[in-house]
Amino acid sequence: MNYRILSKYLGYICIAIGVSMLPAIGWAVYLGEASGLRSLTLSLSTSIAFGIALAWSGRGAPTRIYEREAIGLVGLTWIVACWLGSLPFVFAGTLGWNDAYFESVSGFTTTGATVITDIEAVDKSLLFWRSLTHWLGGIGIVILFIAVLPYIGAGGKLIMKSESTGPSTSRLLPRFRKSAALMFKVYVLLTILNTAALMLAGMSFYDALIHTFGGLATGGFSNRQASVGAYNSLPIELVIIAFMVIGGTNFALFAEMWLGNWKALWQDTEWRLYIGILVTATLLITLNLVGMGGQFPDFGQSFEPVAEPHHYPAAHALRVSAFHVASCMTDTGFVTDDFDRWPFFSRMMLVLVMCIGGSAGSTSSGIKVVRLLMYSKIALHRLETTFRPKTVKPLRIGGDVISDTVQHRALSFLVIYAAWFVFGAIYLSWEGLPFDSAVSSMAACLNNCGPGLEHVGAIRDYHLVGAPGTAFLSLTMLLGRLELVTILVLFVPSFWRK
Repeated sequence: MNYRILSKYLGYICIAIGVSMLPAIGWAVYLGEASGLRSLTLSLSTSIAFGIALAWSGRGAPTRIYEREAIGLVGLTWIVACWLGSLPFVFAGTLGWNDAYFESVSGFTTTGATVITDIEAVDKSLLFWRSLTHWLGGIGIVILFIAVLPYIGAGGKLIMKSESTGPSTSRLLPRFRKSAALMFKVYVLLTILNTAALMLAGMSFYDALIHTFGGLATGGFSNRQASVGAYNSLPIELVIIAFMVIGGTNFALFAEMWLGNWKALWQDTEWRLYIGILVTATLLITLNLVGMGGQFPDFGQSFEPVAEPHHYPAAHALRVSAFHVASCMTDTGFVTDDFDRWPFFSRMMLVLVMCIGGSAGSTSSGIKVVRLLMYSKIALHRLETTFRPKTVKPLRIGGDVISDTVQHRALSFLVIYAAWFVFGAIYLSWEGLPFDSAVSSMAACLNNCGPGLEHVGAIRDYHLVGAPGTAFLSLTMLLGRLELVTILVLFVPSFWRK
């Protein structure tokens, strides 16, 4: 491991993180928020000073980055960036160190889980920075800086590979930096379109930016305590649904459309399945909310029914189910209704689509639709070989042959994902969380969705989880965003040896 390379490039990125606080400082000046201005300015200065110190200690480092350094840089960047992002909350006195780090990790990983109990009491400039971390983390912190900064050399391709979500990366252009720049242009264009659409739907410019950062980047932070439900506006909800679905789509497909292939979306097998799951889950939950399906009553500690089944009119059921399926499957976390009052089937479906997640190469997390497709094909192939053992048939997705190496990595991911999920649920139960809360908080944080069920549900937050639990969930959110291996490998001693 060449530590000078890590120090040099990590320093550059820390400086860039500091500079990215300038828009929030601008809002603090415009709104006259002295506390927000002071905390953000101090955070910017700290980030830049820390970055300069790291870059200076890495002076003279070689420009070429190898795979080990690329993986280490990505993992360390996310850990350090989340620490820098937490500074405004600490310096403003809004949160303590542990809670501030949880909030920052939740922002950068586009999770949307929060420990803030009264969001609307926080300075608007701090809330803007909180949501801006969604936008920075959505496309990928390091990929973002590869696109706009010229100093990362040939190792950028390895960095993109380490930070991109999904089992493979799309090769749009022969040069990785041009690919990153193209993705960045698409991201900025969609950001502008989303903001404009929300303003036309009735939001102020500030609110539109906040919900664009949370929707397109599939993050879920809102500046309203009741999230999107505070607006009670069908046009706003429709715009947010559309851009959440866009955020859960492989951005490489939009880049291909930019280059002239307007059929790229429909030609993609993963995208068709992604839309199919969204529509199917929406219809099933709608039917369940209007009263179809079994209705086992909720019970209290006395084992007496405490609530009647909660049914919705058909139109309202379709409205809330479409919004929450899109929100949970894209792992955004916006809410318009308290789904803890929904029937058990509907709640189970939300957790299921939360775990499936969006497309590879999107801003959403989860297992990914392409892996689900891959697992189903592997299972069918295994069944066929039981009665046709001599059959030789390559596994294909969308006409492309999936190599044994990619299949092995996909299966390895599932094993590690399941192991961490089970371990985390058991640990959180040890910390005192009830079963539904422990399991759903792991589903919400490992898949970077945000709200879970019961004590961490749609209209609640994570402040009751406690410091050990939120520290563990901070690690879990990082693991989910970087698909486990890039963070876990940092804890392997041999990774750091020369």
